[in-house]
Amino acid sequence: MTKYIFVTGGVTSSLGKGIISASLAKLLQARGYRVTIQKFDPYINIDPGTMNPYEHGECYVTEDGAETDLDLGHYERFLNTPTSQANNITTGRIYQNVINREREGDYLGKTVQVVPHITDEIKRNFRILGENGENDIVITEIGGTVGDIESLPFVEAVRQFRWETGSSNSLVIHLTLVPYLAAAGELKTKPTQHSVKMLLEYGIQPDILVCRTEHHLNQELRKKIALFCNVNINAVIESIDASTIYDVPLLMLKEQLDKTVLAKLKLSQNKEPDLENWKDFLGRLKNPTGEIRVGLVGKYVELPDAYKSITEAFIHAGAKNECKVNVKYIHSEGLTIENASEKMRGLHGVLVAPGFGQRGIEGKIEAIRYVREHEIPFFGICLGMQCAVIEYGRNVLKIADANSSEMDENTPNPVISMMEEQKSITSKGGTMRLGAYPCDIRKNTKTASVYGKTHITERHRHRYEFNNAYLKQYEDAGMVPSGINPENGLVEIVELKNHPFFIGSQFHPELKSTVANPHPLFVNFVAASMAYAKKKNLAI
Repeated sequence: MTKYIFVTGGVTSSLGKGIISASLAKLLQARGYRVTIQKFDPYINIDPGTMNPYEHGECYVTEDGAETDLDLGHYERFLNTPTSQANNITTGRIYQNVINREREGDYLGKTVQVVPHITDEIKRNFRILGENGENDIVITEIGGTVGDIESLPFVEAVRQFRWETGSSNSLVIHLTLVPYLAAAGELKTKPTQHSVKMLLEYGIQPDILVCRTEHHLNQELRKKIALFCNVNINAVIESIDASTIYDVPLLMLKEQLDKTVLAKLKLSQNKEPDLENWKDFLGRLKNPTGEIRVGLVGKYVELPDAYKSITEAFIHAGAKNECKVNVKYIHSEGLTIENASEKMRGLHGVLVAPGFGQRGIEGKIEAIRYVREHEIPFFGICLGMQCAVIEYGRNVLKIADANSSEMDENTPNPVISMMEEQKSITSKGGTMRLGAYPCDIRKNTKTASVYGKTHITERHRHRYEFNNAYLKQYEDAGMVPSGINPENGLVEIVELKNHPFFIGSQFHPELKSTVANPHPLFVNFVAASMAYAKKKNLAI
């Protein structure tokens, strides 16, 4: 029978339920168990696809085209296994499913209520990943904080689910905060006690407490927490602040979180976790032999979580190259032809980030002009690739009014235009070109040397594309369409012939970069930036 682990949070948000869930999953996977993680979000949006990045951070896209919470990125980066639509469920989706069934007559004669109809639908989604025979353990992260009105149906569903499955088939891990009061010079356990008390009021006794803290918990504090929260002392787990999220699995190993979980679920502990590759990654990450500074040009730079997968991909690629990648965030709205030289000073490479809408576009285009003319390594993703096409059209092909129809629907030269299948779509949620699509790579190109193969699949999230009516002009002028979708001729990748590294991708390679498999485009971009720094003798 599949075992289920529920991770709840208390006291405050942003304690790191996603990282704890991913770290525990990594330890269990390293012991040979088949593990997956799912996230239940309490907001009423069907998915985060229509949210502003300032509101929710980046929108992570899965292989099957689901727009999901950024925590799914952590799950994939740690486990090196793909997630799907079933791994991220929101209140909006739960209610939508129930209401659709009500309209279809499934509940004829009955009053549709939160209990049992909404909670039954939540429980049904708990089980989906456990009933396919592919997973031994399903970890479910419950978004929000215990006590939030929005989270109540999920917490009640967990209570019912535990009663139905039995204590040896499911458990609850409660992540809480043990704050340090500098004035008193001590850690305080009262917030944790109150958080557990609130969980008890909802009928759930947590099995394990993971305590976020800035200072180590001594045995006396652990005993106090165990006594007043009614858990075993070995179930009080310290989660101290770490220098990198990739330390957390080893910290949890030291705290024996995996052993405690396996004991409570009555699962074998015979095989010790194999974490040699993980430790090797950490060794290279923490002991770099080189260092570079890369500019990330975007319009959501005030919130680094808006580009979470990109920054993590830089960490993976940096470790692969034994190089520390320092990311300098550059707001595209403040970048002009007059200050480009100042903004780009000291950079060894520039990545122009994805995004939507008119704001900050001219700054991105100016950044690309500068790095192209100064032969600084360039990497453009989605809108970044489209801006590279616009810049090249304006400044090399001399099409002064080259633009995207997203920015100017009446432009006479839409070198970037809306995809044909998108033109009849009016609704916003989940309607873009989403998920994995094939791409054929042209031989004898920079991209071919990067991938080392001629057929790939990558994940998409866009409505606009390279306008193939201009393709010959661009190719004749030196911009090579090095990646083409074999099904519809969509230009997936462009590169410049006479440039040390200038590649733009319509897809999002950052979404497929993991600890075990750093993405080759990021790996090679970092390597090119290192070579540029050495050639120009540019110190960090």
